Amino acid sequence: MAVTLQQIAEAAGVSRGTVDRALNNRGRIRPEVEEKIKRIAQEMGYQPSRAGRALAMAKRKIRIGVILQYMKTPFMQQVLKGVMTAKEEVESFGGTVKIYEIEGVEPEKVMAAMEELREEGFNGIAMTPSEDQLLKARINQYSEEYGIPVVTFNADLEDTKRLCFVGQDTFQSGRAAAGLMNEMTGGKGQVVIISGQVANPGLISRQKGFTTEIKDSFPGLEVVDIRYSYDDEWVASKIVEELLEIYPELTGIYITGHGVKGVCQTLKKLEKNSSIHVIANDFLEENKKWLQDGTINFLIGQDAAVQGHSPVMILFQLLFDSKKPEKEFQYTDIVIRTKYNMS
Repeated sequence: MAVTLQQIAEAAGVSRGTVDRALNNRGRIRPEVEEKIKRIAQEMGYQPSRAGRALAMAKRKIRIGVILQYMKTPFMQQVLKGVMTAKEEVESFGGTVKIYEIEGVEPEKVMAAMEELREEGFNGIAMTPSEDQLLKARINQYSEEYGIPVVTFNADLEDTKRLCFVGQDTFQSGRAAAGLMNEMTGGKGQVVIISGQVANPGLISRQKGFTTEIKDSFPGLEVVDIRYSYDDEWVASKIVEELLEIYPELTGIYITGHGVKGVCQTLKKLEKNSSIHVIANDFLEENKKWLQDGTINFLIGQDAAVQGHSPVMILFQLLFDSKKPEKEFQYTDIVIRTKYNMS
């Protein structure tokens, strides 16, 4: 049987109205009493009714904006699915979630979307940011001056006042890739990095993790070049052709983001797919195909659905229940797959 407000009131030795004010954060109650009521409610397993939550949501006008960049990439389409699930949950309680999809890296559009959300009375923003000084300043302004919390996901800007980050520990992911490359190559040879967008903080961090670990731990390996495909398969293909001309003894390729198809097709065309070791990211269908084919040796995954869902729900819990995130960095798992354990 569901626990009632009256039962909580009796257990706490207060009136039903006091319990109602405490559980709905309506003030006019001593902090120690509010804390006691909430503790008792939790211990008794109290769950507010769906109708009651919807009514409270409507009164508070909880409105959350989500701004996604890099949307032309398949991985971000997977992230979007997680956002849509969270949107359904929040809106089932009477809240509002508005989504902006930006194809590439365009901080100007991100800032324009932020301003539109502020003018429309939105009180929380989740975003995939890019490395841009003006955007960093805008995040700080929204958090401190306007009181609008910002959660970053997929990519992070640690040197801002954002509330928290949801996504992979990309520096550690890069280190893991370096360790795998060392094992495959026997710790010797030339390797290159093929990245996506120059301004993507997550890819920059993976790159740093990879190069740092190789420099510190694997002196027989040398990162001889870093190139950017800008998430374009044709560009990635041309990069591989050029790199193989410059470095005919190339041992390995680390793909930090997208461009996998272009890289793998070119390696296969040039009959280098069995001699060059390849590590890529994300469990996309295209990537799985090249893993099963043997052109990719390892795939390193992250949880797209969680990256899309959690930021919206973190803001929901903050705005509705005044519940702050437990951790600043909410990392998803670093998962490594070969063709033998990829479903």
